[in-house]
This record gives sequence, C-alpha cells and structure tokens, in this order.
Amino acid sequence: MACTNAFSGLLSRSLARAVHSSSIMANPARTLSAASRSLYTASNSFKKSVAPSHHISASSSRTILRSTQTLNLIKSRFQSTATAASSSSTTAAAVAAPEIVVKPIVGWWMMTISAMTFGIVVVGGMTRLTESGLSIVEWNLIKGMKPPRSQAEWEEEFEKYKQFPEYKILNHGMTIEEFKRIFYYEWSHRMLGRAIGAAFILPGLFFAARGMLSKNIARRSLIIGGLIGFQGALGWYMVKSGLDEQLMQTPGATPRVSQYRLAAHLGSAFLIYTGAFMTGLKVFADYSISKGSYESLRSALNNPALKRFKGAAHGIVALVFITAISGAFVAGLDAGLVYNEFPLMGGRIMPPVKELFDSHFLHKDDHPTLGLWRNMFDNQVTVQFNHRVLATTTFTAISSLFLYSRGLPLPPHVRLGVNVLMGVACCQVGLGIATLLYMVPVSLGTAHQAGSLTLLTSALYLMHSLKKIPIVNKIPLK
Repeated sequence: MACTNAFSGLLSRSLARAVHSSSIMANPARTLSAASRSLYTASNSFKKSVAPSHHISASSSRTILRSTQTLNLIKSRFQSTATAASSSSTTAAAVAAPEIVVKPIVGWWMMTISAMTFGIVVVGGMTRLTESGLSIVEWNLIKGMKPPRSQAEWEEEFEKYKQFPEYKILNHGMTIEEFKRIFYYEWSHRMLGRAIGAAFILPGLFFAARGMLSKNIARRSLIIGGLIGFQGALGWYMVKSGLDEQLMQTPGATPRVSQYRLAAHLGSAFLIYTGAFMTGLKVFADYSISKGSYESLRSALNNPALKRFKGAAHGIVALVFITAISGAFVAGLDAGLVYNEFPLMGGRIMPPVKELFDSHFLHKDDHPTLGLWRNMFDNQVTVQFNHRVLATTTFTAISSLFLYSRGLPLPPHVRLGVNVLMGVACCQVGLGIATLLYMVPVSLGTAHQAGSLTLLTSALYLMHSLKKIPIVNKIPLK
C-alpha cells in the first residue's frame, strides 16, 4: 500500500511540474513532450523502488494496473488537447494577419487608365490605317501640344514633312488640306498619350500623399507608371524608323515604321492596359471580400474540380496576347493586302513553301538555311499565314473551353464570363475575315484592332473571376 501511495504521489508531482513548466495553449507540443517525459520518469522511479522486494501484493498490483491505465488516459488527453490547440493556433495564424485593401476610388482610377489606354489603341489603329503616323516629324513634349493655327504655321509644318521619305516616295503632290487630315490623326494620338500620363501621375501623387495606397497597389502603380513612360519613348523610337533617309537609297522600299517596333509599341500598350485593368479588378474584389460579399462563393471558387479549367483560362489569355502581337506584324507590313480570301490562300490550305520561306529575305551574312527564320517577321505571306494559324488556334481553344465549361459547377458570374468570351471570339473572327476580304478598309481594320483588345478584356475577366477567395481577413484602408 505504501508503494502505491508513493507511486501516486510521484505521479502527481511529475504532472504538476510538467503542466507548470509550459502552457498547453501557448505551446501544446512542448507541454505534451514535458508531460510524457515526467510520466516516463515517474514510472521508472517506481519500478526501481519496488524491484528489490520482488514481491507485490495482489491489491498493490491492481492499483499499479489502474495507475498505468490512468497514465495512458492522461497521455491521450494531452495529445488531443495539444492537437486541438495546435489546430486553433494554425487557424488563428491564418486570420491573425489581415491584408490591408484600398478604397474603390483607387480601382476607378485604374479603370480610367485602362479605358483611356483602350482608346489610344483604337486611335493608334486609325492612325496606322490612314498612314498618318509619320506626319509629325519631331517630338516636343510641351511645344507639340499646340497644333498649327495660322496659314504660315501650317506651311512651315508641311515643309518639314516634305523633307522625309514618305512625302517624296508616296505622297508627292499632296495638298496642304490633305496634310492637315493626316496631321490631326497623329496629333490626336499623341495628345491622348499625354492625357494618359497626366491622368496617371496627378491622381497617383494625390493617393500616395494621402496614404491611400497599400504596398501591393503602390508597387503595381509604379510598374504601370514606368510602362507608360517607356511607351512614350518607344512610340517616338518607332516613328523614327519611318523617317530614316536610307529608305531613299533602298530600291523598292516603302516608307513605313519598322514592324518590330510597331509590335513592341502595341505589346507595351496591351501590357499597360492589362496591368491597369487587373489592378482595378483586384481593388474592387478585395474591397468586396473585406465587406463579406464573396462568402457565398468561397466554396464554389475553391473547388478543386476547377483547377484544370483555371489553367486553361490562363492559357487563353496568353494565346489572345500572342495573336494580337502577330496582328501588329500584319499591320506593319501591310500583309492584309495579299491573299484576300478565306479560308484558302491561292486556292490552297497554305501557300507554296517557296513563298513562305523565300531566300530573298536573307541578310548578307545569314546562313542559307537558318536565316530563313526572317520570313516569319519580314515576309508578308508568312506573316499573314502565321496570323491565320494563331487566330484559328485561339478560336478553337476558346470554343473548347466553352464546351468544357458546360459540365462544370461554375458560379453565375464565371459562367457569364465564359459566355461573353465565346461571343466576343465569334465577333472577332468575323471582323478578321471581313477585314481581309475587303482589303483592310479603315473602318473594319479599326474595329478588328478594337476587337482584339475586347477579346483580351474578356479573357482577363474570366481569369480574374476564377481566382480563389483567401481565408485571411481584408481590412479596408482608412
């Protein structure tokens, strides 16, 4: 009996020390480990104390057995308590680090930038189609804001234009009234670019001074602002390629901007639009989440069954972007003026290989075989064929995504995004075919360029609408 009492006392003191040494809720794993060590020490001490006697009564044996069972029960309860406490601490950690979100006015600012960028892309398409991009032969950020007003100023501006290859080769004999028409296209394009810069800088400085931008949104804004500045410099770099006097010494040369620089200029505009549009959507979505508006959609959007569909939506965005850039090469080379038929090209699925890979486009030091890659970007026939293939691939991918979505449990706003994407894709394909068949009239060509950005918008919205809703709290910025 004395042994039993000694064991019970030893057990009590061991557990007391273990629990006293660490808090279960503060560090459950540490408490469980301490308790286990104390129980093990108590058991060993008791065994050593009774080992010399080699004789224990039946009553003591039953007591020891009950005490051992009690030990196991206490250990299991410690483990369950520690597990629950660990789970609680993990959950608390997930919600204890709230994300600061900005007010919707910042989102409207970004949406305004994206809308203005959409507008300048459309005006830029008109400028290219009317061959107006080389009408202003110098770049003055401030002075260039004022157009000519008097007859003398117009004649001075016209004389500047006459010194460059486009007038000498293509527009020789142009009247001053005809010059005014192309001048205002380019002037409007540049003024809209200045307006975008002002619309970004002035509100941006105000929001930053008032502390209305979170770190994430401020970082995004800096990137977009850098792209806007780069876009302005890239635009003038593109124009300079069409003012090069070497065009006068190149037999059969056509005064126009480099298709490489044109593609870079359009691609940069698309990146600005994408950045501003997606940032605006993020601001609106985060603010709505902070107000609890998306709670009912959490389980639907976090459904693992949508994982493959989400990946496909990202792929559609990439395909639309690449197809649009290939369209810039078509515009830069006037490749829409050859093979004005669809779906065939000269009565065939694809033109002759000799036309697609013409050695005429090799440079002096190019390898006779490897150098044929230049046809992909310099040959009108190859560039148009590439655009056809990419456009067909993009439309097929969107159609497949649309059909695949029919069997998925999509929330209503995601379902709407898929349907809109499919509809815009059909319209864009129709516009592209019509533009080709009618030999690129200004109206259809402009609509087709606007359609490419509309299609990208639809794909971006679908990609955004499929984002998982995080568990962390989002607190509106004061």
